[in-house]
Amino acid sequence: MVLQLRHTLSGLPLTATVFLTLWLLVMILVPVLKWVWGDGAERLGISLGVVFQAATIVVLLAVSLPPAVVVAICIAVPGLGWLSEFIGCRTGIPFGRYHYTAVLQPQLLRVPAVIPLAWLMMMPPAWAVAALLVGYPAGAGTAYLVSLVGFSAVSGAAFTAWDFFLDPQMVHWDFWRWDQRGAYFGIPLVNFAGWFLVSALISGVLFALLPIAGLPLMALLLIYAITWVLETIAQTFFWNLRGSAVVGFLIMGAFSVAAFLAG
Repeated sequence: MVLQLRHTLSGLPLTATVFLTLWLLVMILVPVLKWVWGDGAERLGISLGVVFQAATIVVLLAVSLPPAVVVAICIAVPGLGWLSEFIGCRTGIPFGRYHYTAVLQPQLLRVPAVIPLAWLMMMPPAWAVAALLVGYPAGAGTAYLVSLVGFSAVSGAAFTAWDFFLDPQMVHWDFWRWDQRGAYFGIPLVNFAGWFLVSALISGVLFALLPIAGLPLMALLLIYAITWVLETIAQTFFWNLRGSAVVGFLIMGAFSVAAFLAG
């Protein structure tokens, strides 16, 4: 696994390496910003981190896929992510009833602009996990459909694993609020079902319509694994969210380790 990581890092395009480094630096500095500037400073670090992580993803896609496919992904993933959030925070479907506060700005129709980028920064890494574990959708007829459903389900599960970290942390920072407290550290369990459903559907639709096979799997998996490690450290040692740190460590870690071993 160490050799795989070293080979992946050495093979990253220069631009991706720069954005990856900026992302890591910003994430490491988030606690410092909070200590220096007080409560609320973390929103700047988080927003910049999302931008740099999403930029890393876009560069990795751009060197591996046709330009038209990259453009389609960069429009469809954040666009559909925004649409699901727009519908969700007004109807309660499919995530449960919640609403964004005014903390994250700017907002587009009451959905923070950074949220669609968060979908883009983590969905391709989830695709990489699925491709390594079950392979790209392949075959013909019924076999292809079964393959597509399996790939989409694993993608959705890998993407949703991240939210076991994310949601308690964002609620803790008052980025969004749930109308009623739920069973998972205040988060309704239906939220995770909604995340799985939406991310699996987006994955299935895009892989059915676009020639996405050819992703830089190990590089995207590296982003996924780094996110896992950063979230675990931050919630354990800085944000006093040790319960979700343990759960996220186990669930997202299971996908990270299994995908590395499969690769």
